[in-house]
Amino acid sequence: MPREKVVRVWDEREIVYSPKRWRYLWEKREKALQIMERLAQFDPHVYGSVARGDVRKDSDIDIVIPYKVPSYLIELALEGIPIQARRIVMATPWHLIKGHIEIDEETTVTFFLTNPTDKELEFYKWGGMVDIWGVKTKQRVPGVNKKLILIIPTEKGHIEREVVGRESEVAKIIGVSVELVKERVHILTRRDAIGRTGIYLNEEVPDWMSFEEALKMIADRDPNIRRKVRESGGI
Repeated sequence: MPREKVVRVWDEREIVYSPKRWRYLWEKREKALQIMERLAQFDPHVYGSVARGDVRKDSDIDIVIPYKVPSYLIELALEGIPIQARRIVMATPWHLIKGHIEIDEETTVTFFLTNPTDKELEFYKWGGMVDIWGVKTKQRVPGVNKKLILIIPTEKGHIEREVVGRESEVAKIIGVSVELVKERVHILTRRDAIGRTGIYLNEEVPDWMSFEEALKMIADRDPNIRRKVRESGGI
């Protein structure tokens, strides 16, 4: 998907969904639910636009396991589902190390290879996240998109509000710290000004190797990865 630019044009507006947009949402939720039911013992959540409801035809389906789990348990639960790719991802040398299981072009299961901090978990809530029960009962939650727009679900669609200048209000609505909101505003507005600087680690894991084995090999050659793994208590 193309990079989305931060929007700072209007204060608030309401979006009414067309029947086609509602169909996209429920189709993506049904697809997410099929994966989440396989992972039910790990408390899976869908996050981002599929949790908020403001999907487009090309929106991704992102599922996260919100704590560290041995990769073999996740892969065992997904056994029989075709997998497109397995990757180890790290945004910067100071961020969480994650495993990505890419089901297809639009569907990814994320799990943590190092123990997440409370702040790192808040990142997912920032974009909006819904558990398996919420998906089944068609719950939608507020969250912020990549354009720094707060999405507040309504019966007809959603309300959009700018985040910049109302950080405290946004923090209360989505249930995260003001510090996280200010940090995300800083990062996304800076990225918008200078462009994306790239991701620190995005390495494919061979079919015959576990995520943990691959991470150990990466840590052996990269001191930043090694430090993060050590801080998290090891692999």
